[in-house]
Amino acid sequence: MNYQTYKPHKDLESIVKFYWTMEVPFDPKNQKQKIVPDGCIEMTFNFGDKIKRYISETDFILHPNAMVMGQRTKSFDILPVGNVDTFAICFYPIGFANFVKTPLENLVDKETPISELFGQAEAYELEQQMIQAINTRQRIEIVETFLLKILSEKNTISNIVKTTVEALLKTNGTTPINVLLNDDISKRRQLERHFKKQIGISPKQLGKAIRLQTTLNLLLNKKSETLTEIAYESDYFDQNHFIKDFKDLVGVTPKEFLANEHMALSALFYK
Repeated sequence: MNYQTYKPHKDLESIVKFYWTMEVPFDPKNQKQKIVPDGCIEMTFNFGDKIKRYISETDFILHPNAMVMGQRTKSFDILPVGNVDTFAICFYPIGFANFVKTPLENLVDKETPISELFGQAEAYELEQQMIQAINTRQRIEIVETFLLKILSEKNTISNIVKTTVEALLKTNGTTPINVLLNDDISKRRQLERHFKKQIGISPKQLGKAIRLQTTLNLLLNKKSETLTEIAYESDYFDQNHFIKDFKDLVGVTPKEFLANEHMALSALFYK
C-alpha cells in the first residue's frame, strides 16, 4: 500500500487541507475497510478498478470514478474490486462551500458525481485531464487551476460559519457551541441554518468528528497509555463518554478498533 500526501498552493492552503494519493495492488484476500468521519469533504478521482461502498452487510454501491464524498455522520465499509489508484483533494470543513452552489447538507453521507456539482461539460473535461496526466504533480496543477478559477468567481462563506469552524479546529472540537455564541439563541439558529448549507452537518456533529481525529491520533500513535488518559486529554467528561462518542461515530469501541483488521485503512490516515 502506497499512501502519500501533498501540500496545496499557498492561495488554497486555508481551504484545502492536503492532497493524497493511494496505490494498492489487488489481493483476493483483501478485507472490507472501515472509513470513519473526519469533518472533511473530499473530491476523489479513481484511476483504478471500481470500489464498493457497503450499505448493509451484503449490499453495496459502486463509487463514481470522479466524485465528492460529503460530510460523514457515521462510518462505512469499502472494498476495492481490483487495483486501487486514487487521487483526492481533502478540503477543510469550511473549504468546499467556496466552490459549489449546492447546499452541502444534500451531500451528507453519500457520494455525488462531480458532474452533478460542476456541470456535465466542465466535469468531463476535468476528469479527462486528470486521466491523461502523466504524474501526481501534473494532477495537482490541473486541480489547482480548476479550483482557483472557481474561487475567483465565488463569494466566500459567511463569517459566522468561518469563525465557528476555526474555533472548533483550534480546540480540537471541544468548545461547546453555546460558549462560542455567548448563549445567544438567535445566533445559534442562524448558525445551524448556515452550517447545514455551507458545511453539510451541524456544529455539534462537526465538533464530534474533529474531536474523533484527535482521539484516533492519540490512540494509534500511543501518545497516551490508557483510555482514561485519552478521554481526559480530549476533554471528555469521563471514559464512558469517550467510548460512547467513539462507538457512535466509528461503530466499534476503541479497543475493538485497535484489534480489527478492517480498520487498517483508517489507521493509516492517522499515523
